[in-house]
Amino acid sequence: MSALRIMILCGRSARHLHVANVLCQAADPVAIVQETGGEWNLKKTLKKLRPDNLLRKVWRWLRDRRRYTGNPEAKFFFPDGNPRLDRPELVREVPHINHPEVVRLARELQPDLICVFGTSLIRGELLNQGRLGIINLHGGLSPEYRGADCTFWALYNGEPDKVGCTLHYIDAGIDTGRLIAHISPAVREGDTELVLFWRAVQDSAQVYAEAIQRLAHGHALGVTQPGKGRLYQVKDRGLRHEQALADKLPGMLAGLDLPRRVRWFAAEERQERAA
Repeated sequence: MSALRIMILCGRSARHLHVANVLCQAADPVAIVQETGGEWNLKKTLKKLRPDNLLRKVWRWLRDRRRYTGNPEAKFFFPDGNPRLDRPELVREVPHINHPEVVRLARELQPDLICVFGTSLIRGELLNQGRLGIINLHGGLSPEYRGADCTFWALYNGEPDKVGCTLHYIDAGIDTGRLIAHISPAVREGDTELVLFWRAVQDSAQVYAEAIQRLAHGHALGVTQPGKGRLYQVKDRGLRHEQALADKLPGMLAGLDLPRRVRWFAAEERQERAA
């Protein structure tokens, strides 16, 4: 068995770098593409400057500045040093992930698989690239929790057992492609939203690597999602939701001790295991 040639599309936060590093060890990486968000046009600028959008962005910036003081995400994923990629020589930067340069690169490098985590929504011709398709790591359990802030919403809805990530094939929808695996982290008393999300991502990186290796062995992975579930958007999360979760989270997690859980979705079988 030869390692799959993979092209990684990811963000630039510590969690994205961690997942990219794990995937590089599991396969033969040919490129790591990161979007800079540096391409603007008049329509995009005017939308960003709308009073409702501007107010929402300022509030989120203030919230995240408080939550991320001291760079706790970097310390979680890289406790021994600064966040870094193990293969920096493979990095290609683009203004946005659907830039023509990404499609050109995929056609030139001919990866077996395109692996995604932490980019904006993939559209257009890029969806047709990759011999085995495109796989994404989503920070919620699809289809019930699709979109943004899914760890937050699972906790807000009083469902800590539904905190987790989904590994799935990408199609034209938002987190609607064929399911490969659900990864649910350990949940313990005293956990916070961010710690649970990071723990889910950390666990998911290993499952992502295992999925690549299963595909390299010819395993058939992926089943159609059983319904549309619910799509959460960034704008859905407001101050009143934050305050409500802050009030009820300690009591919700009191005495809770859920183990790490992984559920695989294979074409031939479905199996669930605790690990």
